[in-house]
Amino acid sequence: MSDVTPPPAPTPPPAAPYAPAAAGPKTNTLAIVSLVLAFFVSLGAVICGHIALSQIKKTGENGRGLAIAGLVLGYLGLVAGLIGVIAWIGFFAIAASSGGITFAP
Repeated sequence: MSDVTPPPAPTPPPAAPYAPAAAGPKTNTLAIVSLVLAFFVSLGAVICGHIALSQIKKTGENGRGLAIAGLVLGYLGLVAGLIGVIAWIGFFAIAASSGGITFAP
């Protein structure tokens, strides 16, 4: 017998560095807009939030939680604004009736 070494085993091809992302349902844009608007324009957040929930229900997109968060913050902003306006009017009504503020020149 002769000293013959067998050939080396073939090397497998290199693995892909990462798997491609699965294309799932996208996030509803109006849900994102609703959440962002909740910090600036409460009425816009409420309107966009309701429209987003309606679209999500029809299309099955993601973003229901974002839309609900935008709605909750939007309604809280509206209530806070309404309380602020009532307090502002009350302050001036009390100040004017007590003689602390005169509006005549």
